[in-house]
Amino acid sequence: MRKSLVLLVVVCFFTLSLTMEQKKSSLIPDKQMMQVGIIVKDIEKSSKAWAEFLGLEKVPESSIAAGSELNPTQYKGAPTDAKAKLAFFELDNITVELIQPIGGPSTWQEFLDTKGEGIHHIAFNVKGMKGQIKNFENSGIPLIQHGGWETGEYSYMDGTNSLALVIELLEHYNQ
Repeated sequence: MRKSLVLLVVVCFFTLSLTMEQKKSSLIPDKQMMQVGIIVKDIEKSSKAWAEFLGLEKVPESSIAAGSELNPTQYKGAPTDAKAKLAFFELDNITVELIQPIGGPSTWQEFLDTKGEGIHHIAFNVKGMKGQIKNFENSGIPLIQHGGWETGEYSYMDGTNSLALVIELLEHYNQ
């Protein structure tokens, strides 16, 4: 009886220690980074420089990002008419996104005004945007900007205090 009790205590302790050693669940289940977003002052100049750096013959065309009626843009909880010029460089393993703010309050303009040009965010595809936003906020990484297009949406989560940059969540992202 005493041996059985000791064995039971050992098994319980071992099981408890395994449970305690399990890793905390990840905010990003899919570990594949999709994009690196870089804020620039002049998208044409920066696009030419990136194309030359990458040895590309053709500079990608820029497009305008603006809020849509289905997914209006919000910055720090308030509606905004934020706009930006975007250029995408599709590499084998990641996309480099150049972003030139062109109007309205936004995380892009704030970054350019306070830090100048540089890496603004890294992006991951997610499922269930509202739940993902809540998970990030519960982990101390608040939402700073949200918007989208007719078939998808993005959220910029402010990871600057803990991760030194913004994390972009993309849902239904396809270029």
